[in-house]
Amino acid sequence: MTSKPSGPQSRPNDQSSSTTSWTIPEPADVLSYSYLWDREAKKGQEEGLKDRPVVVVLARVVEGDFTRLLVAPITHSRPLPGEGVPIPPAVKSHLGLDDEPSWIITTEVNRFIWPGPDIRLPEGSDTPLFGAIPARLFDQVKQQISDNARAGQAVTVKRTE
Repeated sequence: MTSKPSGPQSRPNDQSSSTTSWTIPEPADVLSYSYLWDREAKKGQEEGLKDRPVVVVLARVVEGDFTRLLVAPITHSRPLPGEGVPIPPAVKSHLGLDDEPSWIITTEVNRFIWPGPDIRLPEGSDTPLFGAIPARLFDQVKQQISDNARAGQAVTVKRTE
């Protein structure tokens, strides 16, 4: 499945090293990002310790040209049951990710204004976008995030806005 971004967006003046040629990600897109885990934020960190792929869970226009994204992290660490959705090897291959088992975590997300200073470019790329996960996998992720949120087992870490 390929991404169908919605078009270029101007960069707000207070956003750092992003480029105006990037397109606004859509739900199910996977991009490179400096994800800040909730446990890191609680320790006072403002920057993620590792750049990683994340799945765009929600993208919506807030005001004028500002688009707020919610992203869920992808990790190699096996989560507890109900806290993550495994990514099939074929999907990882399609996205150009490694062959190690990975999961999309469904108990926390980061929220930020696109493009934001925490977007990263994978080595050798001029875009942070890897591609998109299939609709069926994305539906599983959305459902599990929703279930965890209803159960009070999901957190949102607000990033630079």
